[in-house]
Amino acid sequence: MQNPPRYAFFRRLLFPYNGENALSARQGLRVLLGWTLFLPLVLSLCSLAPAALLSYSLQQMAIFFLFAFLSGFFIFGGLGLLVVVVNNKSASIRRARKVTGASNTTGDRYGS
Repeated sequence: MQNPPRYAFFRRLLFPYNGENALSARQGLRVLLGWTLFLPLVLSLCSLAPAALLSYSLQQMAIFFLFAFLSGFFIFGGLGLLVVVVNNKSASIRRARKVTGASNTTGDRYGS
């Protein structure tokens, strides 16, 4: 059995698959969790630094953190869902082309 390739840390965290095969439900969920939790958490923590430098109260800092986290959660969650859907669609198209033997995707009707 061949070992899977070793990707960089962020690639392993956000999309550790080669894109050749459709993702299972569990793999898709893993990608979604990476996109909806890791990225918003990093952005939220980055928003705390300017709030602390500007001497905001603890309540205001909590509001900034929550706003940044929820904004990132929905934005990156939607993008993560798009990544999973596009990967699965691409894998099914690739599989269908292999079955039919259509490998030449360059050119149009006359091959130019």
